[in-house]
Amino acid sequence: MKALNLLLLLLAALAIPGLINRTRARLAGRKGIRFLQHLYDVRLLLRKGAVYSTTTSALFRLAPSFYLGAALTALLFIPVGDLPPVLSFDGDLVAFAYTLALGRVALVLAALDTGSPFEGMGASREALYGALAEPALLLILATLALVTGFTSFGWIFSLAPELRFTVVLLLAAYVLVKLVFTESGRVPVDDPRTHLELTMIHEVMCLDYCGTDLAYIKIAGWLKTAALSMLAADAAVAAWGLRWWIAAPAAVLLTGLSVGIVESTQARNKLVRNTTFILTVAVLAALVFFTGYLLQLNLVIR
Repeated sequence: MKALNLLLLLLAALAIPGLINRTRARLAGRKGIRFLQHLYDVRLLLRKGAVYSTTTSALFRLAPSFYLGAALTALLFIPVGDLPPVLSFDGDLVAFAYTLALGRVALVLAALDTGSPFEGMGASREALYGALAEPALLLILATLALVTGFTSFGWIFSLAPELRFTVVLLLAAYVLVKLVFTESGRVPVDDPRTHLELTMIHEVMCLDYCGTDLAYIKIAGWLKTAALSMLAADAAVAAWGLRWWIAAPAAVLLTGLSVGIVESTQARNKLVRNTTFILTVAVLAALVFFTGYLLQLNLVIR
């Protein structure tokens, strides 16, 4: 069952970018690229060698592998519905959050290692947005632990929650989908298709990477997106009492359609508005946690 869980997670990670591209193309009235075009692009990158600047250290060379390893490790904590995850222990939801943070730190340090002012600018923005988004993620994880009484993803989603927590779980799923936009660098927070260094955030940190290293970074981004998307789908599936086989398609549809529609109908935020956007998500996460806390008290009004 653990192997099936991992297989579904990897399939979701590969399908989400394709659905985003197809949704964006259809809404724009275009034929668009192939559903699996992103896989062909990464295959080409894996066939190319890497070129390193003489000003960079070993940190720059190790960062892509560390980033990919952190994303893959974080993915192993995530269950698909009530299937058992590959890694599971008490408190693994905290390990999940900080494993993702370690990957971000590695990429930020690598960008600073280049000595490029543009990459340093992108690194500072990434660090700021990460510091603003992590409280929202931790609050949602704390909410899941609060309403279920467990600190392990495997136990949180293995048991049917009480009916009174349905709204809390649905709101938690909504916040996790909003976090995907920040963590994966999508519109309205960032635009992976932009080529203007002054407005780039995640992509500008990868300007000096090519070949295999760039492929690792792209794959890690897919895995991180899949992890957060599956968490959102798990929360929604648990709220409605659905079976595990609904979770994987729900994760792909939730993120693929949401990101594709937003990128087709909205422009990217001005940089000064990104902090407001992320803080709004954090405040919403705090409200969800407070709502779950009040429901947990089971107060009776007379």
